[in-house]
Amino acid sequence: MAYIESLFNLIVTNAFLLIPIGALGVFRWIMWLAKRIPALFYRPIHNDYDTTATIVTPVYNEDPVLFRKAIESWIANKPDRIIAVVDVTDTTCMAIAAEYPQVDVIPIDIPGKRAALAVGVDATTTEIVVLVDSDVIWEPDVLKKVKMPFVDPTIGGVGTRQNMYPSDGVRATLWERLADIYLDIRYADEVPATTRWGRAVSCLSGRTAAYRTELLQKLREPFLNETFWGTHCMSGDDKRYTCLVLQNGYRTWNQLDAQVYSTFKPDFKGFRKQRIRWSRNSFRSDLRALWQGWIWNYPYLAFMLIDKTIAPFTLLVGPIVFALAIWLGNWDLVVALLVWWHLSRAIKILPHLRRRPQDWLILPIFVVMTYYMSLVKAYALFTIREHKWLTRAVAVVDGEVKRVSEADQEASIPPATA
Repeated sequence: MAYIESLFNLIVTNAFLLIPIGALGVFRWIMWLAKRIPALFYRPIHNDYDTTATIVTPVYNEDPVLFRKAIESWIANKPDRIIAVVDVTDTTCMAIAAEYPQVDVIPIDIPGKRAALAVGVDATTTEIVVLVDSDVIWEPDVLKKVKMPFVDPTIGGVGTRQNMYPSDGVRATLWERLADIYLDIRYADEVPATTRWGRAVSCLSGRTAAYRTELLQKLREPFLNETFWGTHCMSGDDKRYTCLVLQNGYRTWNQLDAQVYSTFKPDFKGFRKQRIRWSRNSFRSDLRALWQGWIWNYPYLAFMLIDKTIAPFTLLVGPIVFALAIWLGNWDLVVALLVWWHLSRAIKILPHLRRRPQDWLILPIFVVMTYYMSLVKAYALFTIREHKWLTRAVAVVDGEVKRVSEADQEASIPPATA
């Protein structure tokens, strides 16, 4: 009884702080349940459907050991053809790809990943083309499983389930483990929910995604010539392909039992820069889809895109209330907020914690990072017109994608200070 009375007094005396954060908290939990509940009803498509398929991988400055491991995992899936579109400056990877008779090497002197993808798609003659990043390692049954949803003629693209592969092949860093948590969040809630309700996923990750070849070949021009506010778009190729597929009336599906592994930047600087680039790509694509209106043909997906756009800014209320509680010396509220943040985040990442129980130890760091990522996304929104690759020495110069020196690339965008 005394505990209930103490809790009641805490709520009453802190109503002016608890009401705003409580209201937003209820809203965020409703939105989470709006994803989590339909996600529980998701099931991958299983059948005997088979068709021809070509793997296309754009290659630039890839780690040779990892590239070799990736190629061998693709070969184990027995595709009809593998096309490696290799930047002419990457002679090491070109030589590695040429060692394998199953791999056709196409050198390319045009800077940028989009051009390489377009060249590979143009060279494809099979029914399905599977676009794969050059560092992605497949399980032996990935190709078989991504073909299955194409039995439905309305499905234009199929995604996979990704998890982190340590950049050194042995032990993941803190930042790689955090990247893996964010992947599991996406594949536990948003992706299965949007797949289940409406068969419309907002982004088929470029790490591995399969499409109808003829469809992508028809979409070549709008893919290569995407602009945003008059500036040529350089990154965000996977979002662009996904949106074009949906915009042309097809459905997208994620086959979550088709497991692939990809590397992530192992340090804080790389982690932050990747998040900034991905956030910019998402904002550009999502805001355009909402503005053009075609996304409303997929109402559940449109609903999710609106929430993704505003969610980072609603999260900022929590740290503000926390800072005010410290300033006022209200330590009961400070402790209550810390406990709630850890409990609520643990619930939301429980699928990951079941898979990787050792990550309970980094839960406090993840809690801090969720709020830091809100600042990162705010920075990304305010710098939405800036374009930069983390791993490619290319940049948008005078509205065009051009090859630049690493120093010029680094100077093209100011560091995030938010």
